[in-house]
Amino acid sequence: MKIKLSVSDECYDEVKKFLTDHNIETDDESEYILIQKNKYPDRLSVRNIKTGAKQLVNVDNIVTIESYGHTVEVHTENDVYNTSERLYQLMNMLDPKNFIRVSNSVIVSKNMISEIIPTLSRKFILKMKNGDRVDVTRSYYNSFKETFQI
Repeated sequence: MKIKLSVSDECYDEVKKFLTDHNIETDDESEYILIQKNKYPDRLSVRNIKTGAKQLVNVDNIVTIESYGHTVEVHTENDVYNTSERLYQLMNMLDPKNFIRVSNSVIVSKNMISEIIPTLSRKFILKMKNGDRVDVTRSYYNSFKETFQI
């Protein structure tokens, strides 16, 4: 069995050693994830779209996370990455103080929103720090307003 670890840097080596000692492999591509309770990850394991190389992206650098069918893309200000996690898994992993779901297919970093533009049709358009524009759909309109006390 292989398990992906999503634990703090302080206990990563200890947890990995424990699992290895019990013949459990760790793999960033595993569908099983061990998450540290009440601890949100500082980094996400991703694959660079251009080079295909695996790497870790600092969560503070994430602007948006978008799902297209079975593909989930992590957008930073300068690059785009793929991840093996599903959107609902990422939403459960990421700190809700910093991230909000704005549609069925998009999660945004609250800190990366540069402008909130209201529309007449009970939607918002978000201008992100990387220049992207993201729609807050009607289904998420009220929770978005509540979060930002608009």
